[in-house]
Amino acid sequence: MDRPIRGLAKAVRRKLGPGPLRDALHGVPTGKPLHPPLATFSLGCLLATAVLDLARVEPRAARVMLATGLGGVLPTAAAGITDWSSLHREQQRVGFVHALANVTAIGLYAGSLAMRLAGRERTGRSLSFAGLAAAGLGGYLGGHLAYRQAAGANHAESVTHLVPLGWHDLCALKDLPDGRPVARRLGYIDLFVLRVGETVNVLADRCSHLAGPLHQGRLIADDGTTCVVCPWHGSTFRLSDGAVVHGPGTAPQPAFETRIRRDGIIQVRPAQA
Repeated sequence: MDRPIRGLAKAVRRKLGPGPLRDALHGVPTGKPLHPPLATFSLGCLLATAVLDLARVEPRAARVMLATGLGGVLPTAAAGITDWSSLHREQQRVGFVHALANVTAIGLYAGSLAMRLAGRERTGRSLSFAGLAAAGLGGYLGGHLAYRQAAGANHAESVTHLVPLGWHDLCALKDLPDGRPVARRLGYIDLFVLRVGETVNVLADRCSHLAGPLHQGRLIADDGTTCVVCPWHGSTFRLSDGAVVHGPGTAPQPAFETRIRRDGIIQVRPAQA
């Protein structure tokens, strides 16, 4: 399925393009991926429908709960396919089957609601339970994506427990090229380092989206501030503080304060949150 996966992912990225809509669907404004909480809401409503069916309560309650769950499907799917389009191939393979399971579940639940509205409650409940099985498979694969394959997790170094307090020598200012980002290492951490004249900006080098090497990315100006664009999936971060400017990344890059000693040695320390 790699060929259709590749084509579909490319089509989604081309259709959305960079901009506020794509950032919103990734969850950039909230700093967390948008798809998981939306999926939790919809799946919770569908699971509640099964509980109401098993309890044999007033059928109208189950219909309302089912319709509410189906009402959340469109934004959930939109956020999910946006995230999926910017994952790596192994994640996209699992995500594709995850989507097929969920489409099957939605079809069964939509049929269930139609049967219930037509007065065929027994058939509606049967379709609903079949939909729950498909949704359960989709949820399992979504959990595999999130926890085993780390899709949506923050891949940037958490520097606070890796770097002792205080200032640390990094390198000599004269050893850095002017205007071109490079990678340097501080203890266990790879750093993105950019020197422009006497000004030095330092971020964690591994992109928070999927750990791409930021020092290989390109520099751009966004609203008058200098940013770096990850070479893998295009996440954009502000150099001054590591803030996310554009997704798919939602977690900021850890940033470092810098100073230059009289002998020209650059010192760094993690920036205060």
